[in-house]
Amino acid sequence: MAQIVRIAVDAMGGDFGPSVTIPGCAVTLERRPETRFLLIGDEKAIRAELAKLPRLSACSEVRHSEVAIRMDDKPSQALRYGRRVSSMWMAVEAVKKGEADAAVSAGNTGALMAMAKICLRTMARVERPALACLWPTLRGHSIVLDVGASIGANASHLVDLAVMGSAMARIILGLERPTVGLLNVGTEEIKGVEEVKAAAAILRESNLPGLEYAGFVEGDGIGMGAADVVVTEGFTGNITLKTAEGTAKQIAAYLKAAMSGSLLAKLGYLLARGAFAELKAKMDTRSINGGVFLGLEGVVIKSHGGTDSVGFARAVEIGYEMAKSDLLNRIRDTVALAHQFESGSADPTNPPQEAAQ
Repeated sequence: MAQIVRIAVDAMGGDFGPSVTIPGCAVTLERRPETRFLLIGDEKAIRAELAKLPRLSACSEVRHSEVAIRMDDKPSQALRYGRRVSSMWMAVEAVKKGEADAAVSAGNTGALMAMAKICLRTMARVERPALACLWPTLRGHSIVLDVGASIGANASHLVDLAVMGSAMARIILGLERPTVGLLNVGTEEIKGVEEVKAAAAILRESNLPGLEYAGFVEGDGIGMGAADVVVTEGFTGNITLKTAEGTAKQIAAYLKAAMSGSLLAKLGYLLARGAFAELKAKMDTRSINGGVFLGLEGVVIKSHGGTDSVGFARAVEIGYEMAKSDLLNRIRDTVALAHQFESGSADPTNPPQEAAQ
């Protein structure tokens, strides 16, 4: 019998609430039939959607909450009125209580980060959590972190990010030893701020199990697939992410305008529509929806607030994969070894058996 994975869902999160989150769970159930759901939010609204989806209804528990976090709230505001009573908090708390293996929300990112950090706490030896996302590249996909959970990072935190990102890459990308690069202003070792150069030295010399240090990566190298995991601090990471999203929308708008500009252009589009369909599929952000908060004592996934049911399903599936593959223990083992190396007490040529797996 397949292992059951329990997902707690903030059904009220995002721009569309249950009209997207509940059908999204149904899509996940089709692909991952061993999933069970704890759906949290306005019970009447949730059951109205479940009435259309009897199979999902049979695999779900509904828990009522009258409070939904608003998308434009500051984290402090959300905590004041939503702590312990909101659908977002209750989804995260279900993970803490062992009622769910992962929590998924399309709600306010800052509020979710604050609630998850307070409710679940960070792992031992991990200074701060990070938000990691999938990134389409010419080689397939990479993982980029941190893309906005916190601002600034010292060398130790950047090493933690590398360790956590590589653990995620082993699960999501199926890589035994993913390559890890540090985002920098150049690929030469002499370039960059001191924190980045210090992190590079640790990663280069420690020979940590489960990852291969690939050096510095410039901004244009992310999309080229220069490394399986690209590490940076949250301020730079968020700007990089938003720039890439804006560029993708700009290119799509250019193509649409070019293909409708003349009769000859329209004819060319008809002749090449197969290639354009393939391009559209590669640029479909729904296939990479779902950021992972790494470094917490629990699995929490952030879905894009404006996604549809297909995109939300992908976020739920990432939570499923993280929980089923024991993400937390994979991170704990390698983080512990990295900190031992920094303190001079580890032998990188003889890693612990658990971390090497």
